[in-house]
Amino acid sequence: MNLENCPNCGRLFVKNQFRDICDRCYREEEKEFTKVYNYMRKRENRMATLSEVVEATGVSERLIIKFIKSGRLQLANFPNLGYPCSRCGTIIREGKLCVSCKQDLSQQVEQLQKEETKKKESSRPTTVYYTKKDDPKDF
Repeated sequence: MNLENCPNCGRLFVKNQFRDICDRCYREEEKEFTKVYNYMRKRENRMATLSEVVEATGVSERLIIKFIKSGRLQLANFPNLGYPCSRCGTIIREGKLCVSCKQDLSQQVEQLQKEETKKKESSRPTTVYYTKKDDPKDF
């Protein structure tokens, strides 16, 4: 049994693998989901953007994004609906990062790997050869 405080209201509840909030907040979220779902399933609203859904339903953007990320709202049915990239805020439809941010992070990782390789190469000991010093009497 895992007791935690609800992140929404602060009440103590038993956390399980299916819910990360207390029963009271869960029921509220279900009501909010019903509002959003009923709005989105109307043919004239299927082209709505995230901000339009927030304005029309009164449901918070954070909660609608939670519904999308959990798979409760299928973006395939709503072509203009998306959520912000975790890094830059551009509206995306899958994953956590937009294409631009993924490319930028890949380039940064590649650059760091090159720098690490250069560091390793420059820190390798150089081979030093010693010769026997000639004795001046030998001349």
